[in-house]
This record gives sequence, C-alpha cells and structure tokens, in this order.
Amino acid sequence: MIAVLDLGIGNLSSVRAGLARAGAETVVLANLHDWQMNFDPSSQVKALVLPGVGAFGDAMFQLRSRQLLSPLKKLAASGFPILGICLGMQLLFSTSEEHQGAIGLGLLPGKIVRFPSVDRVPHMGWNTLDVLRKHPLLNGIDPGDFVYFVHSYYAVPLEEEIVFAATHYAGVQVPAIVGRGQLFGMQFHPEKSGRVGAKLLENFVELSEQGVRPNVRV
Repeated sequence: MIAVLDLGIGNLSSVRAGLARAGAETVVLANLHDWQMNFDPSSQVKALVLPGVGAFGDAMFQLRSRQLLSPLKKLAASGFPILGICLGMQLLFSTSEEHQGAIGLGLLPGKIVRFPSVDRVPHMGWNTLDVLRKHPLLNGIDPGDFVYFVHSYYAVPLEEEIVFAATHYAGVQVPAIVGRGQLFGMQFHPEKSGRVGAKLLENFVELSEQGVRPNVRV
C-alpha cells in the first residue's frame, strides 16, 4: 500500500494508475484526517508519493492549509520512503525563485530556479537520462533512456552526491532523479514515461518493501 498525497494540483489518477501497474495499491490522503486514519501503529502504508503540477508557492500553501506540512516533515525525518514527482520533487528543496522566494520543505539542500532561456520554457517533451550514480532505484535504467518532462524550473542542489541522474536542456544540466536515504525525487513524470518510467516506479515499490516501518502517527 502506497499513500498518494492530494494537494488538489496533481495528476492524481495517472500517478495512481502508474503505481497500480507497478504492483502497488494506493490510498489518497487529502487532509490531516486522512493522514491520521492511515498512519498509525498498524498502518499497511509502506511509502508516500508527493505528486504535483503547477506553482511551488501554491503547493506549499496547500500543505500548510491542510495541516500536512509538519506531519510530512516528521515522516521524512523518520526515514520513511517518500517519492516526489515533478513539482513534488521541487518541494523537497529549501527555496524557489517562483513566487518571490517561496520556502520549501527543506528536506534536500538546494534551490529551485527558472531556466535561463525564456524562449525555451517550459521544458516539455521527451529527453534522455544521464545516469551519474548507481542506486537500486535505477536498476534496469540505461544511459540514454528517454523520460517525459514538463517544467519551467529546475533544481540546483548544494550536494552533488544527491543527484542520481540528470538531463540537459537550455544549456544547463538538470537534475532528473535525486535522493538521499529513503527520500527520492523525479523531475519528470514516470507515470507518463513508458517502459522506463514503469521500471522506476517498480523499483520504488520494491524499495518501499525494504523501508523502515516507524510509528508515524501524528
């Protein structure tokens, strides 16, 4: 069972369908009550996915207004497996240029910036992955595999070692897959990336089976 966080700004149905193809059942968490009902000592939830499409500041507002900001940070600190997708990955970082320096979750060191070439924004379509580091999340993924991107901002991490794979667009290297411990992020949409995206989601589901099972009750 994998929980999918619903902030009202994500492509929830396609993410759930992608996880289903990867062999996982899903439950949707839209507010603090949902969270408390699904995270208790007897919980069957083994991982959480944070999807998102839209603006960084709007997503952080939704987390605060739904009283999910503190529970999410505590969950990440416990070592529980978490995957951020697209905007969800960007939220893992500390700050963003979007919305006049919006503050993120601060779970990964770095900032989110806009592509320098205005005439090539957004980065939309298929692009290749450069595999930079070996990790079980990338099992079965080869350099040059294509995945599907849709974004106008990208991450600039402060630690190179958290970048597992990258791509190139508008003259910059774009972190495509990041991670530290059981916390992961994918800038592209794995649920829309065919065989490669399906394999990445399968790997995350497998990793979640091996993840920690802390008492994550709020």
